[in-house]
Amino acid sequence: MRCIIARFPFDLTKSGVLASMKGVTPELVTGESVIIGRRRYPVKQVGEVITRQDRRDFTAGEVTRAMTRLGFTCHPLPEASPTRGLTPLEEASARLGTPAPR
Repeated sequence: MRCIIARFPFDLTKSGVLASMKGVTPELVTGESVIIGRRRYPVKQVGEVITRQDRRDFTAGEVTRAMTRLGFTCHPLPEASPTRGLTPLEEASARLGTPAPR
């Protein structure tokens, strides 16, 4: 499949991407990600490996589009974990500056 990443044309295949990512340890996922094989990689890391370009040269969207067209599963930004709100007693105690009873 022919695609444009960072204004350069690339001919990518699913088997080629799998071969390129073989043996590459995934970095910590903090943004958009793609599942290649049984591993979840940050999209920017995959783009850097398959294009051999600096991560600043392309967007995550360009790589995500290419990986989706090749049949890989892509995930958007992870949602922040929901925080537990304060109970009315804890909120009142916090306003008064005293610790809430447990």
